[in-house]
Amino acid sequence: MEGERLLITFWENTLWRWRRRRIEVNLFYRSEERVRKLVKRLQEEGARGVLGERPDRKIEGLDHPRALCCTEGIYTADWVLLSLEDGDRTEALARWGKKIVAVDLNPLSRTARAATVTIVDNITRAFPNLVKKVEGLKEKLERGEVTREDLEEMVRRWDNNEALARAVEEIIRYLEREVESWRGLR
Repeated sequence: MEGERLLITFWENTLWRWRRRRIEVNLFYRSEERVRKLVKRLQEEGARGVLGERPDRKIEGLDHPRALCCTEGIYTADWVLLSLEDGDRTEALARWGKKIVAVDLNPLSRTARAATVTIVDNITRAFPNLVKKVEGLKEKLERGEVTREDLEEMVRRWDNNEALARAVEEIIRYLEREVESWRGLR
């Protein structure tokens, strides 16, 4: 149930701003009751057209309940936002040609490495930052400070492997500082 609490927290704090976007409840440990409760809660918070209760398709390459998806959601989406690590699903979606934005603390995970864009961060920090960045870009687009082509070029230039390498380097630097501080305490 922790994942549901996490999702609702995101919704309450940031995702409510995107309530007109398609949201599909697609759980790692799927049960009809869990999906129904999440859909109901999201709708109570203002989300419209929440998908997931009546999946009618399967994610190619997965054979368990989390392969279930909706035609109007993951099945036809160009981009899929994964909020919790799931290497099998990320790899299956990537093989299927989907572009994936994943949030993962571990830059070495299968999820991080299979995603199109990986945000290496704590999910409760990443979502508000992601929303803020997207809204900022949208405002720039509306003011004419950037064009749609500029934004598409940003996506084309994104190098997820380089971003993951930088994240690993930052983790190494952090660990080196920690080791040095421990040695200084002796």
